[in-house]
Amino acid sequence: MAFLGELLTNVADRGRALIGFERFMAQRNRPIDRLCEDLLSGRGEASGMALAQGVLDAWERLDKPGRRAFFAMLQERFGPDHERLDRAIEAYRKAPGAGTISALHVASEPRRQELLRRLNLAPGGTHVLVRMREALFEAMESDRDLMTVDADFRHLFGSWFNRGFLVLRRIDWRSPANVLEKIIRYEAVHEIQGWDDLRRRLEPGDRRCFAFFHPQLTDEPLIFVEVALTRAIPRSIGEVLSGEREVLPAAEATTAVFYSISNCQEGLRGISFGNFLIKQVAEDLKRELPGLDTFVTLSPVPGFARWLEGLVAAPGDLALTNEERSELARPAGETISLDEATRARRDKLLGQMMAHYMLRARTPAGRVIDPVARFHLGNGARLERINVGGNLSARGLRESHGVMVNYRYDLNDIETNHEAYATRDTVVASSAVRKMLRPAAS
Repeated sequence: MAFLGELLTNVADRGRALIGFERFMAQRNRPIDRLCEDLLSGRGEASGMALAQGVLDAWERLDKPGRRAFFAMLQERFGPDHERLDRAIEAYRKAPGAGTISALHVASEPRRQELLRRLNLAPGGTHVLVRMREALFEAMESDRDLMTVDADFRHLFGSWFNRGFLVLRRIDWRSPANVLEKIIRYEAVHEIQGWDDLRRRLEPGDRRCFAFFHPQLTDEPLIFVEVALTRAIPRSIGEVLSGEREVLPAAEATTAVFYSISNCQEGLRGISFGNFLIKQVAEDLKRELPGLDTFVTLSPVPGFARWLEGLVAAPGDLALTNEERSELARPAGETISLDEATRARRDKLLGQMMAHYMLRARTPAGRVIDPVARFHLGNGARLERINVGGNLSARGLRESHGVMVNYRYDLNDIETNHEAYATRDTVVASSAVRKMLRPAAS
């Protein structure tokens, strides 16, 4: 990859020489919109790479208002060629067929898609475009019309970051330091408390970490998953991350626990890698360790506390007593000091509410509310168990009153479960979870 990067840089440098790029920029003071038009006008490959590099260099020098103006320009001036599109529509109406359909498809494509393709030719272009989309997200907060620009980024990234281009690599304590530093930085579920904590997650024989990489982002993980090898399905993150636990020989493990999945590149938001990652890692681990027969997650439920707050105010079809509503309204942090009997009642109530949240509560559009649940259920997992007290960290208490869940990936049932969820919004759950549901109010 280093050789390829150097080769592309040399080609771009040769292109600069061919078009007298530095003189071209200095003498005519080319603004970025003119550079974009020049890039689309169709020069040779070497000069095109040089122009693409010039656009990206100019973009990186822009301040925030300048970047917002750049995205507005893409939205307003680099959409479809309307005259060409009108001609293609008229041609199709006169003679519908494969040829006119193809021409109509080409004419309807926004010009900015081809612009982004050509920008991607520059050395390091892919990385800059990913960062460009990060800036686009910020600009979209004040200008929703820019969603059309983001749709083009998402369309192209969906192809460029196709599973066929991704490389699965194991991350261990011997991995390059710059990659390990990024694992610490990008961990989004259970914060890594420095290098010693990272070593506890990577070095022992019963721990694994895998990441997807892209050939154009060689040292930048796209997404990674941390795995604990155990003899049983864990009920809490504390037992997984404990520094005092006894290390299990990997060959004796029967269960692989996916306890943290982190997306690393904000600019690739909405581009799905996680479903491929979990299935690939499960298959690889099964080949490495034939004794593994159970694949589960230990997952957060980030939307539960917010939903529960609304439920206390308006219970709907749940017949909550005043005492139960008061208990559910109690700040999560106060539960640490409860007596054993009160805590047991509260734990049972929280488990019932979590079962309802997962199995029956829905958004106005009829979807499962929790985003982590949608991810795993959409991948074909089964909701296996509800773990009250699974995460007593400040974040766990704030987001889910400390409740975590296990999703089970049975490799024989993944497709059936996926179809049930995708076509009928059916949440496949174990009998233990279903028994936790309270009867609906009469």
